[in-house]
Parts: sequence; C-alpha cells; structure tokens
Amino acid sequence: MNPTLRTERLVLDPYTPEDEEDFVALFQDTKVSQWMGDGPAPEAADRALFGRIFTKVYAQGLFDVWAVRRDGLLVGHAEIKPTEAVGGHEIIYALAPTAWGSGLGTELAEALVAHGFNTLGLDEVFATVAAANEASLTLLARIGFEHVRDVEEDDGSTTRVLVRRRTR
Repeated sequence: MNPTLRTERLVLDPYTPEDEEDFVALFQDTKVSQWMGDGPAPEAADRALFGRIFTKVYAQGLFDVWAVRRDGLLVGHAEIKPTEAVGGHEIIYALAPTAWGSGLGTELAEALVAHGFNTLGLDEVFATVAAANEASLTLLARIGFEHVRDVEEDDGSTTRVLVRRRTR
C-alpha cells in the first residue's frame, strides 16, 4: 500500500472510494486534462480510470498513486511509476486550478522526487511534459530537472523528456 507523504501544506495519501467525484471533477477540468496523457477524456473513461486505481494499481502493488489533499480537500493527483518510454520512473502530478500559483506544484513535485530518491532508492527521476506546458517546464527546471530529449507525438505535438539525477 502507498505510504502517506506530507509536505508543509499537502498530504498525499491513497485514494478512497469516496474520492471518486472529486477525482472525476479534477480530470474533467479541461485546464487540467489538456496536459494529462492524451488530453481530455469522456467522463466514463475517467470513472473507469479511478476504478483501475483500486482493482489494478493498489490491488497488484504496481506503483504509487496518491490523492493530493490540502486542508482535507482533494486538490490534486500524483504518481511515480516505471515507464518504458523514459526507461525509468516518471513523476506525474496534477493540481486543480484553484491551487495554481501558490507554490503547491513545486511542493508536490519535490515530494515525489524525494520519495523516488529516498524511499524507492532511485538515482534518477523523469518527467514528460508537453512542450506547450510552460508552467510545468519552468517549475521542473527550477527544482533541478534537465531536458534530455524531445518526442514528436502522432498529433504533431512535442513532449519534452526531463530528468533529475540524485546528487551524492
């Protein structure tokens, strides 16, 4: 089972079935979903994704995935998982627009990197970010991620692959 992570203002803990509506609302917000996976998905697909967190990810211990809470309210989503596309573990995070611009993204990304290095024993952590997502690219550069390569997507867009290496 996922460990609970705490930062100054956030608690990352495993999802509960009661989180479904907030999870779906987060993923249905196009300001958020435009940067997630293949972009906005039908509500039924987001509900199915939420279900798979329990039936596959948690049940099989595949990787760590969390509800991100501030003051007890779900304000985001976070993961760290092995990904063949980058040849290592990738962090994935999303925050509701109401949480943007207050430094919570930096706090969240740093917590995921620290978990990767300190708990999972990784020497490097990756992130993949749409080239057009300047806010996320700026955030990750500020906390030490470096550009590795670009991936040209089937739709003509570009995804940047970034890495942060452990310093000894």
